[in-house]
Amino acid sequence: MRVGRGLLAGVVAAHADAIYLVDERLAHLLPASAAKRVLIEANETRKSLEAMPDVILKLRELGANRSTHIVSIGGGVLQDIATFAASVYMRGLKWTYMPTTLLGMADSCIGGKSSINVLGYKNLVGNFYPPVEVVIDIDFIRSLDAEQVIGGLNEAVKICYARGAQSFADYLADGPVWPLPPEIAQRLLTRSLTTKKWFIEIDEFDRKERLLLNYGHTFGHALEAATQFGVSHGVAVGLGMLVAIDFAKRGAHLTPAGTAQADALARHVEAMTDIVVESGVRWPRVDLAAVLQKFDNDKKHNSEFYRVVVPVRDGELELISIPRTDATRAALRTSYEAIFAQLGIDSAAQSSAA
Repeated sequence: MRVGRGLLAGVVAAHADAIYLVDERLAHLLPASAAKRVLIEANETRKSLEAMPDVILKLRELGANRSTHIVSIGGGVLQDIATFAASVYMRGLKWTYMPTTLLGMADSCIGGKSSINVLGYKNLVGNFYPPVEVVIDIDFIRSLDAEQVIGGLNEAVKICYARGAQSFADYLADGPVWPLPPEIAQRLLTRSLTTKKWFIEIDEFDRKERLLLNYGHTFGHALEAATQFGVSHGVAVGLGMLVAIDFAKRGAHLTPAGTAQADALARHVEAMTDIVVESGVRWPRVDLAAVLQKFDNDKKHNSEFYRVVVPVRDGELELISIPRTDATRAALRTSYEAIFAQLGIDSAAQSSAA
C-alpha cells in the first residue's frame, strides 16, 4: 500500500495495457495512454448483482483474458464492482485499486471485501478478493465536498473507536476537520488504515473481532436502503452509530464510564453531521416503517435474534444478540425516532400509520 500525492501518473505508466474501471466523473483525469476503459456511473444501482453482467461483458469486449490486469479508480462503489468482477472473470484477474473518496481511502480500500446489492437489499452478496496493490493519492481529496469528506471521517472514527479508548483519543488528537488539509489527511489515513490492518490480520474473514467494524452499519444500512440511498453511506453510518448509542443507553448496556465514552463519540459524530447540514445537504423525508423493515431483513441477523454492534460496559463495542420480539422492535423504533428528532429528520408523516 502506498499513500502520497501525485501518484496517478505513475500507476498508469506501470499499467499501460491494463483495463481501467473508472468512475465516469473522473475519466478526464486519465491520460490518453489508459486507452482501455470501462466508465461506470458510481451509484448504488450500478453496485448491484443485476448490473454485474454489463461490466463483465464490457471486459470481454475489451479483450480481457487471464493475464489482464484491472485498475479500478473511484470510490467504494467502484471498489465493490471491481472486487466482484475481477474475482469471477475467468476465475480471477489481478487488480490494483486507487480509492478516490475519503471513505475508500480511510476504510474500505483494505480488506478485500465486495458488497453487492440485490433487488434493493444492501450488500446482500459478495466475496473476498483483495487487490494486489492499493495506491492512495491524497490529491483526489480536493475534488470531494463536505458530505463526502465527513462520510469518510465517520468510517475512520468508527475504526479507531472499535479498537479501544486510546485509539479513539489518538484519532481525535489528529484533528479531523473540514476542509481537510493534506497533512492532516495523511495522519488520519495512516492511523485509520493501520488500525484496520490490525482487525484484518487477526480476523481476515469476519468471524470475530473484525465484525466490530460493522458498528453503525446495520442501523445505517436500513436508513440508506429505505431512502433509496438518499442518505449517503458514510453519513448513514454516522447516524447508525448515534442510533446504536441511544439503543445501548436505553437498554442499560453501559456503565457511567461507558456512557461518558459513548457520549464523546456521539458529540463528535453530531458535530460532523452538523457540517454536512451546514454545507447545504438536506435530509430526505424518511418512512420509518420502511427503515424498520429494511433493518429486519439485514443479512447479519438470524431467524431468532437481531445481531447488532453496540457500545457496552465501559464503552467497548460488542456484537450482541437481541430477540426478534415486538418489544425489541418498539425499542429500535424509539431509538431511531429519538435520533431523527434530534437531527431534524422528518419521519413522522410517513411512519404514523406503521
